[in-house]
Amino acid sequence: MERELVTRAGVPFQAICAGAMHGVGARRALRGAWRTLRGSGQALRILRAFKPHVVFMTGGFVGVPVALAAWLRRVPSVAYLPDIEPGYALRLMAHLATRVAVTAEDSAAFIPRRKMVMTGYPVREAFANVSRASARRHFGLSEAERVVLIYGGSKGARSINRAVLTALPDLLAAATVIHVTGKADWAEVSAARAGLSEALRRRYLAFDYLHDEMALAMAAADLAVCRAGASVLGELPYLGLPAILVPYPYAWRYQQVNADYLARRGAAVVLRDDQLLDERAGLRRCVNDLLNHPARLEAMRQASQRLGHRDGAARIAALLLEVSRGHDQR
Repeated sequence: MERELVTRAGVPFQAICAGAMHGVGARRALRGAWRTLRGSGQALRILRAFKPHVVFMTGGFVGVPVALAAWLRRVPSVAYLPDIEPGYALRLMAHLATRVAVTAEDSAAFIPRRKMVMTGYPVREAFANVSRASARRHFGLSEAERVVLIYGGSKGARSINRAVLTALPDLLAAATVIHVTGKADWAEVSAARAGLSEALRRRYLAFDYLHDEMALAMAAADLAVCRAGASVLGELPYLGLPAILVPYPYAWRYQQVNADYLARRGAAVVLRDDQLLDERAGLRRCVNDLLNHPARLEAMRQASQRLGHRDGAARIAALLLEVSRGHDQR
């Protein structure tokens, strides 16, 4: 996935070996350690050839060999923590890094203050160029329509998709639904859409994947239903979009911590994955409760906007330039 996204942006891409070493069992951990060692050698060769003034790193275990290589070659580095809480790989990267950029001040519980720099989340440029009016025109929606956006990340979320299909008639009675399903469930969702009446099909805009158009979908919506990966900390507040967050239950606790951060500040409500189909407190009920209380939805929108940082990418760029000067002065 990274190769496709990076090359699409016109940036040269080089891959290295890496492997997980935590929470995967002894055999896989040994294999991961060997791959990490190989990847460190590959990263050393890349750094030797490229001669960077600064290294920027983020993500999971694939960043560890790069962090080790930069530390061994004494190249200054910046690690970026997109979530509130770092995973084990990012904890190691943060230990080796010169500075650590963070999305939110709450990360101070996990990152040494002397290294931490609050930058906010680096939202893609596509989000800066959208408005609610242009987004609604793009999808053929009127200003008066209530619109719910449902998505599950780049690969989709099966439990959310199944809950949507189960509640679809009721959801479409309450709002127009933009549903980004991921490719794995697309056949099932498109078949369900084909079985709707023509009037309901017009209110059910389903897509397997959206790239830059995702910013338009979010700008057009009154309410989002989604997982709680790191992007919700940047993209939802950037647009002031209230959300029902359904943390992925098998991702340790990172998504839960992200969701709780937004919920405590009034910008979202949290729905457990195993509650999605609950008749009394599930997806159907949660969406309807929020849509039927516009004052609460507006309060969530304002709370979300207060958390937004519109210059996260610029702040990270400035930090990289600042750290690189240490390399120039050696």
